[in-house]
Parts: sequence; structure tokens; C-alpha cells
Amino acid sequence: MERYLVCVIINKGFSDLVMEAARKAGARGGTVINARGTGNKDIEKFYGIVIHPDKELVLIVIEEDKKEKVMEEIYKDCGLETRSQGIVFALPVKGVKGIVEEEKKEEN
Repeated sequence: MERYLVCVIINKGFSDLVMEAARKAGARGGTVINARGTGNKDIEKFYGIVIHPDKELVLIVIEEDKKEKVMEEIYKDCGLETRSQGIVFALPVKGVKGIVEEEKKEEN
């Protein structure tokens, strides 16, 4: 089964909101990493927004058939137009180990 790494960059303090949205769409869990952004002051002036340097990076490994729904739910609740000012993107993942597939879990 093809898997993807859904990456969400948000303002600090909104990772719980991201995971709530992701779980609504079928994700089971994720990893939160503290991060720091480097914003361009000209972008702040042009768009009329304040870019907060303290960020969180939420990483979610998800099956291909759930990827679009998870990304849509996250962006709806945590996208650029919200207080979390999040961006969401996905990368293909190869060779995943350590994730228990739902089918195998149900058999036990």
C-alpha cells in the first residue's frame, strides 16, 4: 500500500487542532516537532499579515486513499485564512516499518 507523509506547518499552539481535523478524516496519529520560521518582512506588508516565527511541524504518515481527505480537513480548519496560518503538503513515502496496518490489527 502506498503511503504519504502529510506535513503541516502551523503557528505554535495549534497542533491539537491539526490532529483533531486529521482524525476526523481517518488519520490515527502524528508527530509534532517544534520549529522556527524565517519570514520575509515584505510578505508581511504585502499580505497585511503578521508572520509568527514560532511554528510547529505536524507529520502524519497516511495511506494513499485517505491523503486528500486528511489534507482537505486540515486545511479547512487550520489553513492560511485561520489563526494557525497553516500550510499542508504531502510527500510519497517508501519502505515504512513500524506501522501496524488496520487489517492486521483487527485479526489479532
